[in-house]
Amino acid sequence: MLLLAIDTSTTAITTALHDGSSVVAEVTTLDARAHAEHLAPGVRAALAQAGASATDVTDVVVGIGPGPFTGLRVGIVTGRTFAFALGLPVRGLTSLDALAHEAWLSGRRGDLLVATDARRKEVYAATYVLEDSAATRVAGPLVSRAADLEPEIQRLPAAGRGALLYADSLPLAVGPLDVSGGALADLAARRLAVAPAHPDGIRQQVEPGGGFDGLEPLYLRRPDAAPAPPSTKSTLG
Repeated sequence: MLLLAIDTSTTAITTALHDGSSVVAEVTTLDARAHAEHLAPGVRAALAQAGASATDVTDVVVGIGPGPFTGLRVGIVTGRTFAFALGLPVRGLTSLDALAHEAWLSGRRGDLLVATDARRKEVYAATYVLEDSAATRVAGPLVSRAADLEPEIQRLPAAGRGALLYADSLPLAVGPLDVSGGALADLAARRLAVAPAHPDGIRQQVEPGGGFDGLEPLYLRRPDAAPAPPSTKSTLG
């Protein structure tokens, strides 16, 4: 197994490789705007770091957000194109789950809010309970002003850049700040490890509801750019 993970839902343009036992490569660039410029070189660098080629990859997982429209689309399209070109299965995971999973990997337990920057003075938010066995999402994701979250939610320890941007509403910032490709890869590898298998021993692809979240991007709101309404003016002379 060599799983390629890609996420572009946050400031981090991040990719990683997981061999079924551990993360063997991870490349991350922090840039909130230049996802398309950094992602493909990041994939190539991760493969080189692992001493692997594209044809060694067996699985692809992409973070499906929530995140800003353009950046999120770059990661999902790149992952799907890579998988299509090599005939590989491609799966999606909610990006906020990867942040919660990284907090869990670091040893944090208990309730956690994940709040990432949604721009427009808003956050993408979800709540989790981190038990010894895993981080489980309890509610969300949703998009909201940090100040409009329920008071008991605002008081939770918070991962994601939202806690830094809106410290007056989310005072308990604990990190991590951005999605890690390594954490996304590790979460996907753990879910694949419990996927059902055919009698001949071949692992089946897990469908939405069975550990993965499908490939539809979680935009949660309309993009900033929209087609202009049709003109009512005649073009005839």
